[in-house]
Amino acid sequence: MHLRLLPMLLMLGPLACATGPGLLPPEVPVAAVHREPGTLRVMTFNIQSGARGLDGVARVIRASVPDVVALQEVDVGSHRAGGVDQVDALARLTGLPHRAHFRTTDLHGGAYGVALLSRFPLEALAQYPLPNPEGAEPRTLAHAVMDVDGREVSVYVTHLIRRPFNARARLRQSAFVANLLARDTRPHLLMGDLNDDPDSNPLRLLRRQMKDVVAATGGARGTYPMPLFLPTLRIDYVLACDAFTPVASRVLRVDASDHYPVVADLRLDVPASTAEADAALSSR
Repeated sequence: MHLRLLPMLLMLGPLACATGPGLLPPEVPVAAVHREPGTLRVMTFNIQSGARGLDGVARVIRASVPDVVALQEVDVGSHRAGGVDQVDALARLTGLPHRAHFRTTDLHGGAYGVALLSRFPLEALAQYPLPNPEGAEPRTLAHAVMDVDGREVSVYVTHLIRRPFNARARLRQSAFVANLLARDTRPHLLMGDLNDDPDSNPLRLLRRQMKDVVAATGGARGTYPMPLFLPTLRIDYVLACDAFTPVASRVLRVDASDHYPVVADLRLDVPASTAEADAALSSR
């Protein structure tokens, strides 16, 4: 999120380039993670291009032990990142072996965009440019397919146009996203920095076919802290289709970025046809 009308706010957070030396190794191997079949822990995190250091970002991710992480504002090879491929570095540091970066534009001498880290292989990678006002920073919807306990699951990550004022553009972008997801017959998740409030028109549109996992689990707290007396904004989301049951969620109040990450636990429901077949077999 960028608030150009409030430049003084952006100077309140310390800036430091992310560089190779000093990066921490993973503390817990991903192979040690065991979950009940059909359960999934996900995270969305706008990492501010690692401005406060990738070490802190990696520590937050490792401590949460997610299966999948959707990242926004991720640099690959930029000057401000010290030439580091931040996706590759975070994959190493978190122990999440599967990764993908989706470039939206070139910035500061490198590729800038969104990314996924995953315990599961990421297949069928794709991205779709979002409708955007002329001259505005490009935006994208990124997509990957994972095999979760024998079922294909779609994961989408996006970062909608910045605040303030761009509500109509965000609504167009949300409509594009909603239309594309409506055609996906797999269980699917949408995560990212949507740059709008829960009661905004873009979020209402997306909630017609998906659940706001944080709101559904009673953890609706802000994700973008503002200074002084200003309220914390809730603009980062995990949205899930009806194939998932929200179990729990939390917003992590950490200072690794200018956004707080969101972590959610979900249960992938058994398809009705499978449940009926199992019931028939057990009755024999």
